[in-house]
Amino acid sequence: MNVVVQGRFDGFASLWVRWLQEASHLGRLHVLLWSDDLVEQLTGARPKFPTAERLYSLRSLRCVDQVTVVDEQASADALPSAADRPDIWVVCDRQINDAKRAWCAAQGIELRHITDADLAGFPEWPVQPPSAQAPPAQRKVLVTGCYDWFHSGHVRFFEEAAEHGELYVVVGHDANVRLLKGEGHPMFPEAERRYLAGAVRYVHQALVSTGHGWMDAEPEIKRLGIDIYLVNEDGDKPEKRAFADEHGLNYVVLRRLPKAGLPARQSTDLRGY
Repeated sequence: MNVVVQGRFDGFASLWVRWLQEASHLGRLHVLLWSDDLVEQLTGARPKFPTAERLYSLRSLRCVDQVTVVDEQASADALPSAADRPDIWVVCDRQINDAKRAWCAAQGIELRHITDADLAGFPEWPVQPPSAQAPPAQRKVLVTGCYDWFHSGHVRFFEEAAEHGELYVVVGHDANVRLLKGEGHPMFPEAERRYLAGAVRYVHQALVSTGHGWMDAEPEIKRLGIDIYLVNEDGDKPEKRAFADEHGLNYVVLRRLPKAGLPARQSTDLRGY
């Protein structure tokens, strides 16, 4: 089945990632992404994130098969020609209406809606199978972090990290994030943060840490048999270097650079504190 959804997808919200995941269970998922101008035309306001960044984020999701940017559309209650007449158009509870039902009936397209109840919880993503191009003895790479306000910079970090081997992302558990960053952190619970990290196609598996302090992922490093401990410039800590030296791990520090053509992002700026 060819399944289509459409919208602005403005930011990395767990709710719409869950919605896309549920839609993908119906068939091959094609996302019609509204351009900046079309978002303004249909909603009256410009999106917070530009088209190129929203496109990059959507393409990074393991549940999305295809993304097409849409520049023109007569109504939010119809699909543009870019949809190529799918089998199923999926909408959410708040989008279902008689206008969409009538349009789909005339086009011979099945209209499905995903309810709020369908989106409850944050299921664990299945472990990514190894790439067909991956060598049999591919090295295991681990990165850690809070990933509290997920954004395109995190995706780019995972994309670069995965070039070094099979990528495991360990998300700091709530109590440890609070210990390291202070009260008010994290903004989102560990299950939600793990869910978003695991949604990215470059990630083999996302887990929640079980240790404490800067080396809260120590139990996971030992259990998984990690070869490379990879950090960005902000995450480079003496404790991590010392641990890597002591346990014979290759310690790699990446520069914090956005994907070419995209703006630099920091969680602190996006959440406002």
